Amino acid sequence: MRDLFKRIVAAGPGGAALAVHRDGELVVDEWAGDWSRDDVVNVFSVGKGVVAALAHRHLTGLDRPVREWWPEFSTDCTVADLLSHRAGLPAVRRDLPDGALFDWTAMTEALAAEHPWWPPGERHGYHAVTFGWLVGEVLRRATGRTVRELVRDLGIDGLSVGLAANTPVRDVLPPESHGPLPRLSATELTVKAFANPAEQLTPGLPNTARWRAAEIPAANVHAHARALATLYGELLTSPKLAEMIEPRSEGHDEVLGSETRFGLGFMLANPTRPFSPNPRAFGHSGSGGALAFADPDEGFAFAFTPSRTLLTPAGPDPRWPALIEALYR
Repeated sequence: MRDLFKRIVAAGPGGAALAVHRDGELVVDEWAGDWSRDDVVNVFSVGKGVVAALAHRHLTGLDRPVREWWPEFSTDCTVADLLSHRAGLPAVRRDLPDGALFDWTAMTEALAAEHPWWPPGERHGYHAVTFGWLVGEVLRRATGRTVRELVRDLGIDGLSVGLAANTPVRDVLPPESHGPLPRLSATELTVKAFANPAEQLTPGLPNTARWRAAEIPAANVHAHARALATLYGELLTSPKLAEMIEPRSEGHDEVLGSETRFGLGFMLANPTRPFSPNPRAFGHSGSGGALAFADPDEGFAFAFTPSRTLLTPAGPDPRWPALIEALYR
């Protein structure tokens, strides 16, 4: 598996890290290409799994209304709805001003006042960026600590929301297309989910100091692979594991227009991103190819963090299948 990983990384620019955690032990910890052992990189939506882990660690009664923690929240939904992308709040309708992306209060207030795009709990749709603010604000009100502080409290080296000063970091390389890009339905909902605030579309944004200093938990978690594998290895022993991975959302995704599956905060293996042959595997992929997941039946956790980003249509990142086949073999 190590040799295979190094060949895959050598096939393109940049670098990557790979880690596997099994039975309480880190059994693979590799890096290759333009990379050093302690380098971290922006892992984009892989961060949603980190936020979900915090929710299960700090919150109880996930089927209780969000308003019990957040009285100003206008949508009648539960924390479980937020975690399973069923709240109907993947986007804000009004155009948000410049700077909103980096303003926690502006985003949480806008989401608290927003009218849901569908009746909460009835359907699901990927909350691409709003997930972090929604779940993160509940966590902040329940614990008195920010998501950034709660991640730091985990004590896992090489895992952070945004980036601490002097952390060795690899730039995210400009995305390359791999196959025809998916044609997302040009609905107002989809456009708003990915382009409001419009700053989300800024070229090179992940490599800017402003992005790295921000707290955008659904999209700007930075990590190296062994930190993510360690986190998921610990989740495999959680007494809440069955609750975490119980399917809550399956089928047509209102935002992506494809078939997705989610438990309580974790992506489950699904047709859009088939990261494991086991339907009980749980984790999250990230834009451009980052991946972290655990398989409760096999007892291992896997993480892959590349600096070279590939834009792929529905299906696995082309670097995953051979690695995952080797993992299960």
